[in-house]
Amino acid sequence: MSEQSWLGRVRQSASDGATSWFDRSLAVLCLGSLAVTVVSALVQVSFGAFSMSLVEAWQAVFNPNVILDPRAWNAFLLGGEIPEISKRSLVVWNIRLPRVFVAIFVGMNLAVSGAIFQAVTRNELASPFILGVSSGAGLLILLTLVIFSGLAAFLPLIASLGGAIAFLIVYAIAWQNGTSPVRLVLAGVIVGTVFQSLQTALFFFAQDIGVVQSAIAWTTGSLTGTDWEQVRMVVPWSLVAMGLALVSSRQLNVLLLGERTAKSLGMSVEKVRFALSGVAVLAAAASIAVAGIVGFVGLIVPHMVRNIVGSDYKKLVLGCVFAGPALMVSADVGARLGMQVLLGANAQMPVGIVTGLIGGPYFLYLMRKQEQLGEI
Repeated sequence: MSEQSWLGRVRQSASDGATSWFDRSLAVLCLGSLAVTVVSALVQVSFGAFSMSLVEAWQAVFNPNVILDPRAWNAFLLGGEIPEISKRSLVVWNIRLPRVFVAIFVGMNLAVSGAIFQAVTRNELASPFILGVSSGAGLLILLTLVIFSGLAAFLPLIASLGGAIAFLIVYAIAWQNGTSPVRLVLAGVIVGTVFQSLQTALFFFAQDIGVVQSAIAWTTGSLTGTDWEQVRMVVPWSLVAMGLALVSSRQLNVLLLGERTAKSLGMSVEKVRFALSGVAVLAAAASIAVAGIVGFVGLIVPHMVRNIVGSDYKKLVLGCVFAGPALMVSADVGARLGMQVLLGANAQMPVGIVTGLIGGPYFLYLMRKQEQLGEI
């Protein structure tokens, strides 16, 4: 074979590899997740205390007087004054749709955060919840709400700081000439338990019963009462975290090969691990700041996506970007309408309860199905 022919094959192989990762399984996952998200959003905006039919609800969603009005978008995205619109459009656009958008970003962030942590620790049991990141972020946010309420505008940064501190403590406890899946999980349980105890202690310092009630709802994970303010809070941090996660897929794949192999390929493992952990903490903390502590999403979604598309992080991260919102929006529909359907009661459950009811049995299923559950 001539040198020119060999170089041509190499170039062709590289060209094929640049696009072959987006295969049929990933396309089906993305389209299926998008369909679930859209259908769940349809249900979410169509039912509520203000009665309207499905047709009326979606006429309000696609009302050109709202969609084509820059004043409306200025009000939604920048916090300006809402222009005069119909009552149905006001209910849908100002109350129901923001809840859907927040659920989308929360599910996306938690799923991608869990996927990154599983690569960084090479532990498929890792997640923001199990590794103590949720508890650390939750502790500082609760401290802000109860004692330093004037700093509420900085909740994403505060949550990121709490999550980063918690993860560093977990990693330090688990370190003993390296880490292992068992030590990381045990360290996460220890740190999470301590931080959750401190969260409970903070309730005794709250003077306002309303603060206590909102704090309890927040620590169980809830999207009740979300509006465009929460959307404006979560979107910038989410876009940064998702962008960094998508461009870091190669580094995540190399980390899965093991520390020795990664170093032989020229990677500065500790620096990359620290940077990627920062991305995961930022994604999880942004979600916690607007929805509270929603458990199991960061654990089960990466598993579901991995079972469909494989372990290539180019596919896995993109799959989580679509599958996370599908789970979160559908779970929020159950949280909002479940009590009405089952008991006829006009009440809502925190969405964290629904994700826990889904995640707990799925976690047990993983334990029974896989003989060696832990290290990837």
